[in-house]
Amino acid sequence: MKHGKKYVDAAKNVDRTKNYDVNEALQLVVDNAKANFDETIEAHIRLGVDSRHADQQVRGAVVLPNGTGKKVRVAVFAKGDQAKAAEEAGADIVGAEELAERIQKENFLDFDVAVAAPNMMGVVGRLGRILGPRGLMPSPKAGTVTPDVAKAVTDAKAGKIEYRLDKSNIIHCPIGKASFGPEKLAENLDTLMEAIVKAKPAAAKGQYIKSSTVTSTMGPGVKFNANKYSDVH
Repeated sequence: MKHGKKYVDAAKNVDRTKNYDVNEALQLVVDNAKANFDETIEAHIRLGVDSRHADQQVRGAVVLPNGTGKKVRVAVFAKGDQAKAAEEAGADIVGAEELAERIQKENFLDFDVAVAAPNMMGVVGRLGRILGPRGLMPSPKAGTVTPDVAKAVTDAKAGKIEYRLDKSNIIHCPIGKASFGPEKLAENLDTLMEAIVKAKPAAAKGQYIKSSTVTSTMGPGVKFNANKYSDVH
């Protein structure tokens, strides 16, 4: 893959062999975010677990103290009082069977997070094939299947992110925008890393955090030392 001049210039500032201190890594990533839009900063954490085993799954959700910098559109599957509560909490789309039908028939996916009241899971369950691959399926683990739909909407709007392993045992999560600056990004990263460490499965053996990198949308990755978070022995 051929990289542009900005990327090549930025990559010269990064020592690929070095595990930077967290704050230094974030400063570098922010300095290297030179695109003509506010780049998203992401963390990529490789874990020493095997996601093929159910007892080694790492998944959850956490509200970032400084949000993600992204306007989040929230869809809620609810009826009656719960639908009303979701609307009052600022949900963008609220519906029940008719919303599920719209997603199925029109491929309507104009939202970033889906929340469901528990009594709607019979309806939402049928959408697994559409929502699952896009990471939009509500789940109790992520707090998006809940009787308190209003709180789920508020959390999502405030910058709640879900973390989960991909097939390569890596977690990819946004931690904010370049314009946040290193300090706010560090607060968000601390919150995410602490949640991941807390979620360590009992079945995980050996080194839990294998490698950790921060990167901007268009910039090179910068490795950072995660020892301050981890229980690496």
